Amino acid sequence: MTFALTSPVTGAAQTGLTSPTYTHVADTPPDANAKQYAVTALGGTQTGVVAHSIAAPFTTAMFRPKAFRPAQLINPLTGALRGVGSNTFTVVTRKGVLPLAGQPYKTMIVKTTVEMPVGSDTADPLSVRAALSMHFGSLAQATAGSGDTVTSGVL
Repeated sequence: MTFALTSPVTGAAQTGLTSPTYTHVADTPPDANAKQYAVTALGGTQTGVVAHSIAAPFTTAMFRPKAFRPAQLINPLTGALRGVGSNTFTVVTRKGVLPLAGQPYKTMIVKTTVEMPVGSDTADPLSVRAALSMHFGSLAQATAGSGDTVTSGVL
């Protein structure tokens, strides 16, 4: 299964949000190597939150490399790889937020970037999946705490 969101997305727990959901539609991504979704409606209790608009964007996109890097050749003298590059994948969420009441929206950006060493997708796919499992599981487990830290500055 590729990166594809079904609508609505059930939001993770956050202080001040009750049963948040995000209805979305496929949107035109900013680049051909991406998929993007725009939030068109909100569910649950999210007082003061607005769905996507030109002035206050609310989108999530996943980007893949424009060109995948191939595995490097093995040095015949040393038997070691000559160099190991990375293929980079990024998930970006953009949300218009108010910096001060009465002021125009500014765009907040949330990114998760995966820099996967070339070849590990075939040589060690379970470890790649385990790393992603731990990463996203940690974010899901600590979602409210992450929101509290970002809004209070207390780690």
